[in-house]
Amino acid sequence: MDPIRNPYAPGAGQRPPELAGRDEQLAAFDVVLERVAKGRPERSLVLTGLRGVGKTVLLNALRGAAVRKGWGTGKLEARPGQGLRRPLSSALHQAVRELGHRDEESVDHVLGVIKSFAHRDAGTAAKLKDQWSPGIDAPAVRGRADSGDIEIDLVELFTDLGGLAADVGKGVGIFIDEMQDLGPDDVSALCAACHELSQSGLPVIVVGAGLPHLPAVLSASKSYSERLFRYQRIDRLAREAADRALEAPAADEEAAYEPDALAAMYDATGGYPYFIQAYGKAVWDLAPRSPITAADVAVAAPEAESELAVGFFGSRYERATPGERDYLMAMADVAAAQPDSDAEDSVHSADVAARLGKKPQSLSPARDSLLKKGLVYSGERGRIAFTVPHFGRYLRERG
Repeated sequence: MDPIRNPYAPGAGQRPPELAGRDEQLAAFDVVLERVAKGRPERSLVLTGLRGVGKTVLLNALRGAAVRKGWGTGKLEARPGQGLRRPLSSALHQAVRELGHRDEESVDHVLGVIKSFAHRDAGTAAKLKDQWSPGIDAPAVRGRADSGDIEIDLVELFTDLGGLAADVGKGVGIFIDEMQDLGPDDVSALCAACHELSQSGLPVIVVGAGLPHLPAVLSASKSYSERLFRYQRIDRLAREAADRALEAPAADEEAAYEPDALAAMYDATGGYPYFIQAYGKAVWDLAPRSPITAADVAVAAPEAESELAVGFFGSRYERATPGERDYLMAMADVAAAQPDSDAEDSVHSADVAARLGKKPQSLSPARDSLLKKGLVYSGERGRIAFTVPHFGRYLRERG
């Protein structure tokens, strides 16, 4: 089949041609946008799930919905070891520009507060020549969001930003990807700011996306965090949605799948959106004609698996040290030996240690490093799981 017309998009965070299986989340967010803009109480939103389930794609789709409603939006990606002030300041600068408030004095005031927030590093007084500039022309507003205490400053910043949005009957959405990588102080400050927003009714919401243990990260910071956010677990697609993700783009290119081919694709991908796109692309390129058959899927599967082994699994495996790779392999073996094992099951840390013939305490450095690298997560005390679906199978096949 013509590779130029291949409709599938197996890119990181790249929106697929058919955003299947997420209609419920999109519809619910439209309600949130309308309620917040009208001053109705609403909680901020947190999306959680494994890598490859489409959290970033959905986060971008929600942001697009906010933009279409005339909201001001800004997006940032949290990174380990990076403070919140700089990326958040850039995101909020964009949000203010999108709001289109016509009172220049009010806009300059909020931009000045953002600038003050950006320039104030907790516990330090950086020299002017060393200060990072967020590209804001307005002068910094002294005495607002510049105390050096991130929790105080973020509450003041969000309050002023919410007032600006309320003036024009719109809202502001702050979209944070990889939210679990925020530092403890920044997580605490973000929770406190969301708490203040919920009490004041200002039209500002935070929409975060992260790995499955993100709710535990938030709860460890503030005990009331479970009441601040509405949590949505983003999982693999059900069979019907997975079929639609394949069939709708193909139909746009006047192609189709036989029923057996769709069943084979679901068996191969497990319904994970990233895998659906990867297999879809490989099958399209190698299938001789439409309709695509189960035999075509079988021929293309090694090509898709090879691509995933390099770009999806291999790139993560290469980040691990030899000792960390041993830990990962032991996790895969323990998971495979569990009765009624699912590829995504968590395992006991003690069982991993036993598999390696070592004491659990001696493996803590490797485990902690893997957690920081985002290769594993701990959803509950004493248990560990891969952040990447099918990673255990990849490790066992790799040998």
